[in-house]
Amino acid sequence: MSKTALVTGASAGLGLELAQLFAADKHDLVLVARRRERLDALAARLTAQHGVTATVIAADLGEAASPQRIADELGARGIEIDFLVNNAGFGITGAFVELDLRRQLEMVQVNITSLVHLTGLLVPAMVARKSGRILNMGSTAGFQPGPFMSVYYASKAFVNSFTEGLAYELRGSGVTATAMCPGATLTEFGEVSGNARSRLFQIGAMPAAPVARFAYRAMMAGKVVAIPGLRNKLGLQIQRIGTRKMVRAVTARLNRVDRALTSRTSSGT
Repeated sequence: MSKTALVTGASAGLGLELAQLFAADKHDLVLVARRRERLDALAARLTAQHGVTATVIAADLGEAASPQRIADELGARGIEIDFLVNNAGFGITGAFVELDLRRQLEMVQVNITSLVHLTGLLVPAMVARKSGRILNMGSTAGFQPGPFMSVYYASKAFVNSFTEGLAYELRGSGVTATAMCPGATLTEFGEVSGNARSRLFQIGAMPAAPVARFAYRAMMAGKVVAIPGLRNKLGLQIQRIGTRKMVRAVTARLNRVDRALTSRTSSGT
């Protein structure tokens, strides 16, 4: 009997890669993102290639009502979710005081509030069935402060911490929660935000496909925290021996883009 995965931010990047992995393993899909045309094309391709059922729900998780609307649509269609992938998110590059406040609050809504809301709506049924997997897209950014991406780094700190706490609470329930914590990854995130021109991306970013495979395997194995790539693991170890003052300064240098405090945004992790 096939199971069903719901993937947010499925129209591009890691969300698209993860959707393909679920389909290749013959799991049905619910694809969620803002861009319906992209979702429709992806759903048609996955159905043709793998024979799975792919349902499209176009929704903007920057809107507070979207998680409940998604849950209501699932209920109306009689779809039960076995795998929840909270991948949708975006970042903004620039100094906090120079960025649009409304856009930053929208980032909090997408990266934090909608993630918690959707988890709270869908996970109780998993617990009742004693079966389920949750994958929340955190980041190595969540282990440190991030000058010039301050709200983004803080939002990922929330995701990392929330997921670890949830994983502990779910012990013995048959449901697991995994915090996937990639570093710089080659998706739309870097290019559209302008962060691809930062030192962080220039010193090396991982391709999306292997990062997604790592995340998929970690989720299926029920791993609590998953950090792909030796560079990312070493970076976190170095943080532990440095002072907080040093970590702030180094991160600021890595996040600066042409010394300009830009305010471009993008979908990504």
